[in-house]
Amino acid sequence: MVREAKLALEDGTLLKGEGFGFETVKSGEVVFATGMTGYVEALTDPSYKGQILMLTYPLQGNYGISSKWYQSDSIKAEGLIVREQCRRPSHHLAEKTLSDFLEEYEIPGISGVDTRALTIKIRKRGTMKGALATEEIDDDELIKLAMEQPDIRELDLVDKVSVKEPKILHEEYNDRIAIIDCGVKNNIIKAFLEREVSVALLPYNTSPDVILEYEPDAILVSNGPGDPTRVKEAIETVKRLSEKLPIFGICLGQQIIALAFNAKIYKMKFGHRGANQPVKNLETGEVAITSQNHGFAINPKSIDEKDLKITHINLNDGTVEGIQHRELPIMSVQYHPEAGPGPHDTYNTFDKFVKIMREY
Repeated sequence: MVREAKLALEDGTLLKGEGFGFETVKSGEVVFATGMTGYVEALTDPSYKGQILMLTYPLQGNYGISSKWYQSDSIKAEGLIVREQCRRPSHHLAEKTLSDFLEEYEIPGISGVDTRALTIKIRKRGTMKGALATEEIDDDELIKLAMEQPDIRELDLVDKVSVKEPKILHEEYNDRIAIIDCGVKNNIIKAFLEREVSVALLPYNTSPDVILEYEPDAILVSNGPGDPTRVKEAIETVKRLSEKLPIFGICLGQQIIALAFNAKIYKMKFGHRGANQPVKNLETGEVAITSQNHGFAINPKSIDEKDLKITHINLNDGTVEGIQHRELPIMSVQYHPEAGPGPHDTYNTFDKFVKIMREY
């Protein structure tokens, strides 16, 4: 039996399709991601907290779900929009279907939506607040829910995805990095462990003095959801530790580092989400295809060039993709060098920072 699902947008648009996953009503910012694969990694990416994810590639779920691909302990997106969901996946690692996956974590899904038209709409108008229902609800009530929910800039989302207690991984390694967990992806942690760097995974609001008690050789400010200006504790930590340890930032972490050095952040019209974003290294001239997931960016005109320099730009729109301190061992990237999913063009970014950490 076909279960109806409805998607409402803040501009009054109402789309109907077939429901799958969990029967519920969820709201969030509607965003699109352009990767051809990687729905498991995307759904479990903490940076999607507070957002309803639309995948632009028309068929989703065809290779099933494996826990090996999770980027956190559960689905973090609020809902899923697809053109077509595959009910009979084929992959030797598949443990369940996409619908079963959503059901397990109480997340609604809608299929049968013209995702191409909806993507064009978002590209023209910008990201919009939305509400997704896979259970009975009046159309006007759903539209009202979409319209009246708070803007994502008003939500403290990092607190919802950060670890609550510190965790030490592979304490036996000689080198240690303290990760300020704003919503870190598993592949980032794995990237350091593969290089025999111990990880101290710490809540985002851990004080600088407590961080130093773990005797780290460096600090990583991780990716995460929402508006970076709301993560004031992490911004203050970067300010206080910037002259004590090497610091590396990824995605939200880059924005937090920029804010610590008095740069400004703005909300992008529809952001970068997908595994196909071209980034140019301004120092070498090399171009890499990168995996990205962000809706905020650094205003390049606000960067104090006495402190920071731009090292990478996005070739699609010229946005800032990497910065570096002119004197201190501080660097960051807006893209995801760990991929998960995506190309491995920039995986050596971890080698570069680990080298800095070990030589400091």
